[in-house]
Amino acid sequence: MNEHDQCCSSERATVRTDKVKSNLVSRLNRVEGQIRGIRGMVEKDVYCDDILNQIAAVQSALNSVGKILLEGHMRSCVMERIQQGDNEVIDELLKTMNKLMK
Repeated sequence: MNEHDQCCSSERATVRTDKVKSNLVSRLNRVEGQIRGIRGMVEKDVYCDDILNQIAAVQSALNSVGKILLEGHMRSCVMERIQQGDNEVIDELLKTMNKLMK
């Protein structure tokens, strides 16, 4: 395990440090605010290009959250399961990465 995450594969849950959890929640709160802002822009008939730029910013912010989660997952849950001889985790990880890269 590392300081970021601790995997509990039998329960399919990950215990994160307070620091990591706080960072993720803060980032997601900003994304949530950005989404509300985009909705307001649509309701106010804001210029399309301005809305599209805000959508790109939200996608980038979500990608950053995904990268943080993916790194923690690979360093904890995936490594732990491989060390336990559970190589099915590789297929699970590849499926998840394909979804993230669409």
